[in-house]
Amino acid sequence: MTPRRALHALWLAVVPLIAAVILTVASPAAAATLTEVTGFGANPGSLRMFLYVPNTVAPRPGLLVAVHWCHGDGPAMYNGSDYARLADQYGFIVVYPSVTRSDGCFDVASAATLTHNGGGDSLSIVSMTKYVQQTHNADPARTYVTGVSSGGMMTNVLLGAYPDVYRAGSAFAGVPFGCFAGTESWHSACAQGQVGKTPQQWGDLVRNAYPGYTGARPRMQLWHGVNDEVLSYVNFGEAIEQWTNVHGLSQTPTSTDTPQAGWTRTRYANGSGQVLVEAVSMANTPHNLPVQYGAAVAFFGLNTTTSPSASPSTPPSPSASASPSVSPSPSRPPSPSASASPSVPPSPSASPPAPGGCTAVFTVSNAWTGGFVATVRVTAGSAGINGWRVALALPSGTTVVNGWNGQFTGTTGTVQVSNLGYNGKLAEGAYTEFGFQANGAPAGTTVTCTAL
Repeated sequence: MTPRRALHALWLAVVPLIAAVILTVASPAAAATLTEVTGFGANPGSLRMFLYVPNTVAPRPGLLVAVHWCHGDGPAMYNGSDYARLADQYGFIVVYPSVTRSDGCFDVASAATLTHNGGGDSLSIVSMTKYVQQTHNADPARTYVTGVSSGGMMTNVLLGAYPDVYRAGSAFAGVPFGCFAGTESWHSACAQGQVGKTPQQWGDLVRNAYPGYTGARPRMQLWHGVNDEVLSYVNFGEAIEQWTNVHGLSQTPTSTDTPQAGWTRTRYANGSGQVLVEAVSMANTPHNLPVQYGAAVAFFGLNTTTSPSASPSTPPSPSASASPSVSPSPSRPPSPSASASPSVPPSPSASPPAPGGCTAVFTVSNAWTGGFVATVRVTAGSAGINGWRVALALPSGTTVVNGWNGQFTGTTGTVQVSNLGYNGKLAEGAYTEFGFQANGAPAGTTVTCTAL
């Protein structure tokens, strides 16, 4: 096997680390479901469109396009990500494009897809986006895109070719706009980090995708693992150069911090303090990186039901997918079909009510032989709270392998889970949720909440 074919095979085999999280609601019969939409407009890429509209949406809902990885599909992105649950919580709508190409990856290479209104997969996704804006009154000023791997690459493409459609993007393990350009669907040199350009050259690729465009450029959030073995970490730095240049910013960050052990976040703000580019580098992390759904939604400003007058100058800190002591599972657990109910009925376990304190409710979201995914809802008591900690008591033989939207301490026995910077303060009756994937059985799990 040639090096190029071997690398391509590795790329096709890698599936992002995405825990299957499905919100279990009180009345399953009334639950919103994923539906396929046909006839949504121009579709040169022959893509399929899947749509999730929560039962309750904001009067002028935001819209998120969630783009899957190579050899994934729209229903897999729906089942395997946290975006539908977050949509239920905040009232925005989610579109899940789905590839039909034989190689299972999105077209991020052709001249058509890299050109405004040129065709290709990018135009198909834009057609889906405009369809939802027209038929569901989605707000063009709150329309965003995110994706993983091939979807992260498409996120860069959509922000570059259609700055008039998307207000911001969050790309996980992708490459810069135009890096894969060519006649072949796989670009080995780019994948291996051998395509280097000056910031001006990278910026020109974006500007030339839509000549004459003079409007605002979308904000960009970038995530990459330092040990990415499929799409070289070099591409992370090249993408920072590209998007800072597009925004006319210096490549020197205006702030640097460590939101979690092993992560380095750099932010690039304009003269008004508005963060236009945010980049998070994950040490000791491969291509199969832990996707931060809540952090992407917070960066967009979709964690509110009202339209912001301007993009937030300092987005909330990214959520911790797991504590450093938790080793992410290298493979995605089985997911039910998009239209199916969870295979395990809800099994809530709640701590006693605590006026002035907090309560926690444990619900199994999905289960399979040898493992499960669960959600814990934390609700503030009568006085509201400024922080919380949940004692998650697991049955013998059960081990947490991945968690999100909380800081996890320990993996077996009684695991302590505490709030992060953005989800600790809750008003009376307000709630937040964290989730986790575990090996073992869920029966016998109990939760106890303590207000901090």
